[in-house]
Amino acid sequence: MPKQHRNAMNDTWLQDFLALAESLNFSRAAEARHVTQPAFSRRIRALEDWCGQALVDRSSHRLALTEAGEIMRVAAEDLLRRSHQLQRDLGALEGRSGTLTFASTQALSFTFFPDWVSRTAGGAAVHLLADNMRACERLMEDGRAQFLLCHTHPAMRLALPPEHYRQAELSVDRLVPVSVAGPDGSAVHWPDRPEVPHLGFDDRSGLGRILRAGLAGTLRDLPLRPVFTSHLAMALKSMALDGRGLAWLPLSLVEEEIGAGRLVIAGGPEWQVPVAITLIRPRARLAPLAEDFWRRLVTRPGAE
Repeated sequence: MPKQHRNAMNDTWLQDFLALAESLNFSRAAEARHVTQPAFSRRIRALEDWCGQALVDRSSHRLALTEAGEIMRVAAEDLLRRSHQLQRDLGALEGRSGTLTFASTQALSFTFFPDWVSRTAGGAAVHLLADNMRACERLMEDGRAQFLLCHTHPAMRLALPPEHYRQAELSVDRLVPVSVAGPDGSAVHWPDRPEVPHLGFDDRSGLGRILRAGLAGTLRDLPLRPVFTSHLAMALKSMALDGRGLAWLPLSLVEEEIGAGRLVIAGGPEWQVPVAITLIRPRARLAPLAEDFWRRLVTRPGAE
């Protein structure tokens, strides 16, 4: 008998499976579903885990449905037909009900998101999933969030390909090197001084990805001494405030501390990286509430 699973089956898995059953090709099915192939494969695996049986025979050169897969194809078509009918029946009751689901990088969930969403959500219920950039990209790929709020930079490669996702630039920010101040009010730690203790982002961080892309080889050539790494900008900020080293952080996250003299910007503009605060969504159609939110957002004066 199939074992018990914590995850509930959802329509996305069924639609993915029917696309695969039609094409018998993971790449073409992923393209048809407007998702990357790794994310598509994870969804099929999730459905198979839920069923407790393999639905696709991957042992030969040409994919084929297993016996369980053939049964699931008939069931999936029926379940989706019933689900769509239920959605139509309940559509008249939807009104402004429903929830907008956002994935957001940790730093922006503390700084930009609260005020911005209160001005733009129009009273809709909001669910926020805050995590590192890699995890947020995974949430979008797996269809668990409608929107992703993050910092972006032209030189930073996203895991969400532009042919499958759209972007709207909401605001601008800067990554700045910050340090505690010495007795004379200047930074204790400077980017180009020997053996500077460095508080850095790990590979899961989008800000770290931007920093490495924005400063390119310059950062690698600096005489920095790594003393602490994290994907959390707030953790790096705390360590910087404690005088543990130099950290590149979003100006929006440290403006208050800079204004109070608790942190100072170390170095000149050449060490800073301009970034955008960006909202990302799938190109595939979202729920009516989310589509209405996006439409109002991109038609605002000054919207990208």
